[in-house]
Formats: sequence, structure tokens, C-alpha cells
Amino acid sequence: MADCLFCRIAAGDIPADIVHADERMIAFRDINPQAPMHVLVVPRRHIATLDDLSPDDDQLVGEMMRRAAALARENGYADRGYRTVFNCNADAGQTVFHIHLHVIGGRSLTWPPG
Repeated sequence: MADCLFCRIAAGDIPADIVHADERMIAFRDINPQAPMHVLVVPRRHIATLDDLSPDDDQLVGEMMRRAAALARENGYADRGYRTVFNCNADAGQTVFHIHLHVIGGRSLTWPPG
């Protein structure tokens, strides 16, 4: 999608601090980090919200979760703990309408969030 920020990052049109890239997804550091590690895991294919996922996307979402765990482990946060978050739609805090998984670690996180 031409006007989607994350599609443009995935295409290499907009620079980002990329920490992982493969044929199905890209992961990069959030420009407004909420913790020492705040990475976004984003599918290359445009999917606006979680509501737009189909059963065909189950493997993709699983791969995104496994990538989040690998990033936490690679950055030394797996044992201490980290949070993964998908926001869905505006009231939940989704500001870019292209699904993305936040991976946050490196500080104590409270519950409930926000």
C-alpha cells in the first residue's frame, strides 16, 4: 500500500533501524521507545488490523511471535521478561494501520498497561 508507513519501511523507501529482515517480515526499533528494547515486528504484506487476518495468516502470526522471542533472547531479556503487544484499532492505541507486534523489554512493566 503506497501510503502505508510500514509498507514503505519494509520496501526500503524510508530508513529504519532494522534488527531483522526476511522474506515475510521485518523488525526494527521503535522511534519512540518505551523501554531499552522496543522493537516492532511487521509483516511485509499489508494487513491493516488483526480483524483482517484470515486462517491463512496463522503461520505468519506464529512466525512473528517466535521472532519476538528470538529478539528478546538475542538482546538478553528472555530470562528477565519482556512483553509482546498487538494493538487493534484506535481505541486500543493502534496508530499505524498495518499490523505490528511490539516487543518491549529491559525494564519492569506494570499491569494493567496504559
